[in-house]
Amino acid sequence: MSRTMIQAAVTMNQLQNKLDVIGHNMANSQTPGYKNRQADFASLLFQQIDNMTNPANAEGRLTPDGVRIGSGARLGSVNIDLTPGAIKETDRALDAALLEKNHLFQVQVTENGVTETRYTRDGSFYLSPINNNQAVMLTTKDGDPVLGENGPIMFADGFDDITIQPNGQIVVRRGELSETVGHLDIVEAVRPRLLEATGQNNFRLPDLNELNFNFNEIIQAANPNSDKLKSGALEHSNVDISKQMTDMIMTQRSYQFNARTISMSDQMMGLVNQLR
Repeated sequence: MSRTMIQAAVTMNQLQNKLDVIGHNMANSQTPGYKNRQADFASLLFQQIDNMTNPANAEGRLTPDGVRIGSGARLGSVNIDLTPGAIKETDRALDAALLEKNHLFQVQVTENGVTETRYTRDGSFYLSPINNNQAVMLTTKDGDPVLGENGPIMFADGFDDITIQPNGQIVVRRGELSETVGHLDIVEAVRPRLLEATGQNNFRLPDLNELNFNFNEIIQAANPNSDKLKSGALEHSNVDISKQMTDMIMTQRSYQFNARTISMSDQMMGLVNQLR
């Protein structure tokens, strides 16, 4: 197989990965709090052939002498665009939209017997019964507990009304009495690009020892005295469908050009074999 065919085959594989990222974005264009993913490419190792040794060749050149033969392109990284999405009112008491960029709700997720804290912008919450229906717990749509200042938010059932205050306090009304039963523990991602997507519209911290970071260098507590959310509303996804369609078409074109390169190289090799 020629070098050109190898380059095209390697690049096609990476372009397929980019198409997967675009498809994931488009599929989540209506998911509350979803953040757009951007695929960035990088050149693979290339070979420098210095076949122009005459010093006069360097005069007026803006690039190095010689020829550079690359080995294709690879998907360098998938970055998360944390630009806030539009806020739409739902008039549902348990819906909450974060107002500030990089602010996150905390949820407790148990997976394969391991419990860890994850982060999300999706503020569509629910109440799950616990203790034989004597109490309820605030959860995500997947049933994961939402964390407050003292852990999962749990309180007695039998209330008449519930509201989430702009500062994150959860207030229930029983008859004429109002009671604060919890406070959403909202945090700020100081280095949001270090967060890893885990699925279910959640993020987790990376391996801090591997990156040589401390927890407080990535996640910090939000200002407790400020209004951090809008109740009865949800943040929409920040996916731009028109841009995703444009990126998809351009990526498909690139895929077709690389596929045509392989086809033409194969035909040329066939012609050479016939001349023997």
